[in-house]
Amino acid sequence: MPHHDIRLDDLATAYDHIYLSPHLDDAALSCGGSIARFIADGQAVLVVTICAASPPADCAFSPFAQQLHRQWALLPAEAVRLRIQEDVQALETLGADCYLLDQLDAIYRMPAAYGDDATLFGSVAPGDPLADSLRGQISALAARYPAAIFYAPLGVGQHVDHQATYAVAAEFVRNGLSLAFYEDFPYVTLPDALERRLAQIGGAEIFLSSVTNIDATLARKISAVESYRSQIRTLFGDVAAMARSVTAYAEGLRPELGTYGERIWMKR
Repeated sequence: MPHHDIRLDDLATAYDHIYLSPHLDDAALSCGGSIARFIADGQAVLVVTICAASPPADCAFSPFAQQLHRQWALLPAEAVRLRIQEDVQALETLGADCYLLDQLDAIYRMPAAYGDDATLFGSVAPGDPLADSLRGQISALAARYPAAIFYAPLGVGQHVDHQATYAVAAEFVRNGLSLAFYEDFPYVTLPDALERRLAQIGGAEIFLSSVTNIDATLARKISAVESYRSQIRTLFGDVAAMARSVTAYAEGLRPELGTYGERIWMKR
């Protein structure tokens, strides 16, 4: 069965950890070491990729979308399908299951509103339908997997799709969902990006942070991220620079015991 045809009812009956990934790379980039560690410990992990819908065949791509397709070296009509293949390969490397939602990426969803980097990494546009349609989908996941720990992006870097995912996920904390927020990599490596985001969503004092040791799974994370061939040049330059960036960030987090880590934040 193709991955985009899998329905909620087709998934396993139980998961220990469920990652909400705005795009076809965010979970592996931000949490690949933790995901691989959970899998190695015999736990079941599901990655839910939100913006995985292909734009309609007659879609007129904005100049900004066309520019991104050129950067990714992907034909516009093939871009989403090939990015899904990359994501499936990365998640297979980590050992996680994959579930694709039918939301459009911001550049396809509201091309007039998100026409450059400034608007894509700015405020969520008035009338953006993502949060409203995502609410029901996360609700269905929470109802099917009440015992799972959910993970959502913190929204570091301000990408509108990450902000919308954070905002909807945060609503479910009040309903008793077990939820942690992960640091959006590589945006979190930008100077002061994490501090700015924490200040924006209530201040660091309302969150508790915890670092997971990924010493044993860092290499697997890097191997998984290598699958995102279309994204590596835009995000890092090349594969070697990606490996250095992933390693340096993980080393900077320094778990209590060990060298490399990934950090999550939970509301107090």
